[in-house]
Amino acid sequence: MRLAAVTFLVLGPVLSGVTAAQSFGPTAAVTTVAAPLIPGESAPRLAVAAVSTPDLVPVASRPRMSPELALEAFQNRSARQAQTLAGYSAATVIRAELPRSSQHGELDLERHYSVPRTLTFKALHFVGDGFVKTNVIARLLQSEVDHIQKDDPAVTALRPENYKFSHKSTTQIGDRVIHVYQVKPRKKRPGLFKGHIYIDASTGSLLRAEGRVVKSPSIFVNKIDFVQDYAEVNGFTLPARIHTEAKAALVGRTVVDIVNSDCQPVLLSPESAAAAGSN
Repeated sequence: MRLAAVTFLVLGPVLSGVTAAQSFGPTAAVTTVAAPLIPGESAPRLAVAAVSTPDLVPVASRPRMSPELALEAFQNRSARQAQTLAGYSAATVIRAELPRSSQHGELDLERHYSVPRTLTFKALHFVGDGFVKTNVIARLLQSEVDHIQKDDPAVTALRPENYKFSHKSTTQIGDRVIHVYQVKPRKKRPGLFKGHIYIDASTGSLLRAEGRVVKSPSIFVNKIDFVQDYAEVNGFTLPARIHTEAKAALVGRTVVDIVNSDCQPVLLSPESAAAAGSN
């Protein structure tokens, strides 16, 4: 297997592991900023500055939860979402780049997910280098499918059994108050990360996760850094965009951006939701 492909095979578990607590899916509109929402103590300093973030528009004054209550609300929202979301469809754009060789590619596709373990893609349009399409993007998509089919999302979800949470700061953007937490994995396991999460102090919704993966699945890849942004879509907290950088033997730095739009969530039937809640 070529090393460029090995690099991106690790990203499937990263994508799914970071978002497991919020299920899978894309978002509505996003805006572009040149830096993280809040500079964290150990937040990754990614070389590519353009990172999207949910559109934080000013809202009416709302009650503000303490850091402890906001974190509890986040956990409760995650549990409810897992019991009510049956799947989604979305439009996805994947941009991949190998800066050392100046190779890049961009693929537009349709994404369809159904609980518990079905993920399919339909390619629509590609521009760029064929090597990137075949050995980077295609292998990345296959790794996502394999992760959904084979791995247990519970072992990488943002839950107390997997992570230690420590409140670090509180800030305000417009009328939105945001709590920042440092997260440290309890075990050194592929798919877990060390970094920060950002939670809305009024709703408990997850806005961003960022950090460095603590264990790479491949000996050829290291220093996997990411920034993952989220947004609300019909009451669900879903991933909007992930920016990931890694270092691989021979090929050097590798960069991937994945942007989701036009999300169409599907709700579980009342009977299925009740059954999921009883498990």
